[in-house]
Amino acid sequence: MRGLLKDRRFTYFVAGLAVVIIAAILAGRQLSAERKELKLLKEQRKEMLILKDEFLSLRERVTAVEGKKNLTNVQGVVQAVDDVFSSAGLKDKLKTVKSAGRREMKDGFEEEADISIEKVNMNEMVNILYRIENAPMILTIRKATIKKSFENPELLNISLVLSFLKQK
Repeated sequence: MRGLLKDRRFTYFVAGLAVVIIAAILAGRQLSAERKELKLLKEQRKEMLILKDEFLSLRERVTAVEGKKNLTNVQGVVQAVDDVFSSAGLKDKLKTVKSAGRREMKDGFEEEADISIEKVNMNEMVNILYRIENAPMILTIRKATIKKSFENPELLNISLVLSFLKQK
């Protein structure tokens, strides 16, 4: 009877040890899977932070452009070009401004103009482009052609196609 009792204890001990080992193996597998998932979630978090930063940057740019829509009371592209060149003090360099048409869009109108600027130096060109980019209206450059002046190779002749957006 005593041998039988010892065999039962040994059997229970081995069975308990087997259960503990199986539980440890299952827990190890679960832990490994959880670590993989944690690594994946960390990578996704990094991507989300990058996307958040890009979104905030884009939102700031959109807000800036949206704010430009109502800053001035400019009626057309010709008046917008006149305002830009007058503020830069380069109105005498502006040779032609030709309206290239107007088309209706969803929220407003887009008006284009071909402008010709003659005999400007590099600094004046940079000032003109800066003023167009930072104008208090939505004024964009669609096309630019820059050539050296025939009379003086240090001066430039510029042809621009500008687009002016006006809200309805």
